[in-house]
Amino acid sequence: MSWGTELWDQFDNLEKHTQWGIDVLEKYIKFVKERTEIELSYAKQLRNLSKKYQPKKNSKEEEEYRYTSTRAFLATLNEMNDYAGQHEVISENMTSLITGELTRYVQELKQERKSHFHDGRKAQQHIETCWKQLEASKRRFERDCKEADRAQQYFEKMDADINVTKADVEKARQQAQLRHQMAEDSKAEYSSTLQKFNSEQHDHYYTHIPNIFQKIQEMEERRIVRIGESMKTFAEVDRQVIPIIGKCLDEITKAAESIDHKNDSQLVIEAFKSGFEPPGDIDFEDFTQPMKRTISESSLSNSRGDGKSEPKFGGKSKGKLWPFIKKNKLMSLLTSPHQPPPPPPASASPSAVPNGPQSPKQQKEPLSHRFNEFMTSKPKIHCFRSLKRGGAGPEDFSNLPPEQRRKKLQQKVDELNKDIQKEMDQRDALTKMKDVYIKNPQMGDAASVDHRLAELGQNIEKLRIEVQKFEGWLAEVEGRLPPRTEQARRQSGLYEAQNTSAVNSCAQDRESPDGSYTEEQSQETEMKVPATDFDDEFDDEEPLPTIGTCKALYTFEGQNEGTISVAEGEMLYVIEEDKGDGWTRIRRNEDEEGYVPTSYVEVYLDKNAKDS
Repeated sequence: MSWGTELWDQFDNLEKHTQWGIDVLEKYIKFVKERTEIELSYAKQLRNLSKKYQPKKNSKEEEEYRYTSTRAFLATLNEMNDYAGQHEVISENMTSLITGELTRYVQELKQERKSHFHDGRKAQQHIETCWKQLEASKRRFERDCKEADRAQQYFEKMDADINVTKADVEKARQQAQLRHQMAEDSKAEYSSTLQKFNSEQHDHYYTHIPNIFQKIQEMEERRIVRIGESMKTFAEVDRQVIPIIGKCLDEITKAAESIDHKNDSQLVIEAFKSGFEPPGDIDFEDFTQPMKRTISESSLSNSRGDGKSEPKFGGKSKGKLWPFIKKNKLMSLLTSPHQPPPPPPASASPSAVPNGPQSPKQQKEPLSHRFNEFMTSKPKIHCFRSLKRGGAGPEDFSNLPPEQRRKKLQQKVDELNKDIQKEMDQRDALTKMKDVYIKNPQMGDAASVDHRLAELGQNIEKLRIEVQKFEGWLAEVEGRLPPRTEQARRQSGLYEAQNTSAVNSCAQDRESPDGSYTEEQSQETEMKVPATDFDDEFDDEEPLPTIGTCKALYTFEGQNEGTISVAEGEMLYVIEEDKGDGWTRIRRNEDEEGYVPTSYVEVYLDKNAKDS
């Protein structure tokens, strides 16, 4: 089956068909180009999507990725990035293996097709020229034959005419012979031309055209095979990345299977555990026996006075349980009365004003109230360190609950130890370099590294001092937390005293507003506190700023510690609002401040101070 024999007369149709084949190939190239653009766009969108949901550096989101579920999501984002990379590979391979190759092939195909059809047209032009020569020879032979026939007839006519001279007859005879000779020559030429044309025509239709058409057929078949191979490559390019895409999907599945809900729950505990103990039960207060309460208060007051004389904590009195501040100032700064404030008197007469709020009979209510306030507000004791340094966050993380403070301190110690190790590695390297310089002076001056070695030594010493400082604070915290391992807890008397007062027993070792002693004997902890000047460290602390003024509506006799007496109509400064317990903290002058029932005063808050 050959185009040369079967389609010998379809030159124009073959020319159209081969052009259509090239158009199909170019259309397929355009299709692959658009596919590569789609793959690139898809990969870009996947990468942007993955980048969009990646955690921001040094942000709160980065901390959230410690949970297994969020780590699995992060792994999914990373795998999607690799997944996008495979689509980029698809685009690159299709561009290089299909688009680029086919584009070059189309150019070659166009040149080959042009050459073949040029040869075909040249052969057609040659056979047409031969046909024209044959036609001209034929017409010439026909004309000469007619001329010879007419000359013969003219000669015969002249020869039959008796009136014509012999010379005319001879001339006519010679003319007839000439014409016959010309006809014979034309016949011979026509015969020769015809034979030549038949030979050329045979070669044209059985040799030249079949060869040209065979080449065109082979060219078209190569084009068909090439586009089929390109389609196979199109599929193979996708198939090559399927294993890698499968691995990406397997990694996503593996990350999903690595999610551990129990571990995440434990991480929540580690993240937010404060280390405090839950508040105890509140005892019943019997308000039906005022006489017994009065006797009980007197007894507790006496026992409190006796208790002050008992040496505890390495010879320190109970008032020294807080090492950072004196007890009377501590009571003014931290203690707000937690008994219900007295109702305002029915009249403004002094006789109608009660002496003050009634304290509970039992000891634990102030503790639980104080603990509740501590859990819902920042511990006030830590503000002293912040004020001392002027920073927002204290260096020892004392503004955090014990468990969180322990984690932060441990993290800081680990970072400092890593810094020490780096400095020591540099020092060791420089020491070895110095030894080499000493042994081989031509390599360098040994004295040139002494300055750097001295700097490294100073840096290491500073870092070790920092480590000791943070380890001391860490020991304080671990001395207050419940034991997590079998190892002995490190103790720190300084932080123990502070944490005991500020967190777990903020209301212990102090009197309630009515003067009753609230610390139970069984809760006392014997510990030694080094003799320091902590008692006077914060005596010169700046007083709390005023946030407004108030006017006393009634006379209030503040007989309990933590309260202050006011007279009706007196103007005072407000330094702390009512926090919902019915008490407002006020100041009369630099040394006199305390709590009064909110219902006894009319408060005028300064808006700017309140906002700040």
